[in-house]
Amino acid sequence: MAFRLHGEERMPPFGHSLNLCNHPPWALASRHFNDEPRAIEIQGVRRAHRHLFRRLAAEDDAGRRAQVFQEYVDVAFQLHHWWSETSSLGRRSLKNSYLRFLRGWMVDSNSVEGAVLKGWVESRLGLPPTFHREAIRDLAGEAYFRYTVDRMRGQAHTNAIHAQLDVLFEFVQSELVRREPLTTHQTLYRGVFDLSEHEILEELAPGRLVLRLNSLNSFTRDFERAWEFGTRVLEVNVPIPKVFFRADLLATPILTGEEEVLVIGGAYEVAVRTF
Repeated sequence: MAFRLHGEERMPPFGHSLNLCNHPPWALASRHFNDEPRAIEIQGVRRAHRHLFRRLAAEDDAGRRAQVFQEYVDVAFQLHHWWSETSSLGRRSLKNSYLRFLRGWMVDSNSVEGAVLKGWVESRLGLPPTFHREAIRDLAGEAYFRYTVDRMRGQAHTNAIHAQLDVLFEFVQSELVRREPLTTHQTLYRGVFDLSEHEILEELAPGRLVLRLNSLNSFTRDFERAWEFGTRVLEVNVPIPKVFFRADLLATPILTGEEEVLVIGGAYEVAVRTF
């Protein structure tokens, strides 16, 4: 599979080259991938959890599929056994499921939970964060070190959180393809006060930029709601394979804000809307 690259996109952030999916990091980070997206598959997940995806394929009701997914993860990762653990560490490890990290991200993407989710993107797709509490420009720098400390703190007391997130991503992708089979992209919005979290790669025209978005980013499907989070709104045409999570797909009261969408980063053409 050949990818054409655009100018500064030729080198991925920090020269990362390893991942656990079916596309190299430099391709996933490129603008060309967004123009002509391909399905992203995390190595071995569909095969290891084939019984789950067979059950999902046989279920016509979307609400029931969400329930099947959550029940499966509870059993597969023994999350429902937290109450029987004799140690507080064991109980906390099992209670700290993927839901805790999604909730933590929605409160603060620069939290410990946010570092773990960014760490999943780095581990599986090879895209390190460009921002966590502060700009990250160097893998040998203090900012990256502080991010890794948060990431390790978050992973230390969880039960296979990356493996849980693997299944979550594959479930979200299967749902999006099933619900919207002809859709390749979705227009999403992100409210910001400035562009400090994102690297400007190119200025195309007034109000149109190419940005390198952080490894994982919060967007909304509601243009008006985006203004609640900043004085500018980034409008982005996001390819479906780069949607890591969409809150409405789980339909659980534990997660609020059904318009929230978590998007995998890289180089994007962005329209900047201002008042």
